[in-house]
Amino acid sequence: MNQDLWTSVDRFLTDTLVHPDQALDEAVRVNADAGLPAIDVAPNQGKFLHLLARIHKAKRILEVGTLGGYSTIWLARALPPDGTLITLELNPTHASVAAANIKRAGLSSLVDLRVGSALESLANLHAQKAAPFDLIFLDADKPNNPSYLEWAIKLSRPGTVIIGDNVIRDGAILDPNSSDPGVSGTRTFLERLGNHPRLDATALQTVGSKGYDGFAIAIVNESE
Repeated sequence: MNQDLWTSVDRFLTDTLVHPDQALDEAVRVNADAGLPAIDVAPNQGKFLHLLARIHKAKRILEVGTLGGYSTIWLARALPPDGTLITLELNPTHASVAAANIKRAGLSSLVDLRVGSALESLANLHAQKAAPFDLIFLDADKPNNPSYLEWAIKLSRPGTVIIGDNVIRDGAILDPNSSDPGVSGTRTFLERLGNHPRLDATALQTVGSKGYDGFAIAIVNESE
């Protein structure tokens, strides 16, 4: 088993199950031309997020970490015409690229792109008494994932689905003494998912064109 094999399998799955898409393909190209890091979800992962949102019949989605808007497009396409996706991005350059990609995909009316610190944006949403979200996708800086999780729970309702990306980190999460803040943040995030009284959660390892990683998924239960 090696990276070449994983990438080839991902390509087969994408070619067989996902199919070409002008807006998404253009977003990938534009993101690369703009020098954004190539850390978008893979096409088959994007469609997985899309299907989860559709299965859950999500009308309000929160995304923490927009990058160039690739996953945003997948998620927004799962919304009904009266749905809303709020996506948070720290980097103004990334946000500008994402806004153009979202507009090109015809989704600007559904997407509210907010630029600035995600922790500040989340606090503002809570202070504004934002309606709870049906699905929350956490895919920003990993050291802050424990804090993002706490805000996600505050912005949720019973039944809200919370998804955390990149939780395996090539297996580095096994090291409790890691000096990598992304690893320690991810370990704390997973521990809180497992210990929080309002959450039922699990995590899965994945391999593919993006390497060896995984995601966590949780559902919010009733308050005690």
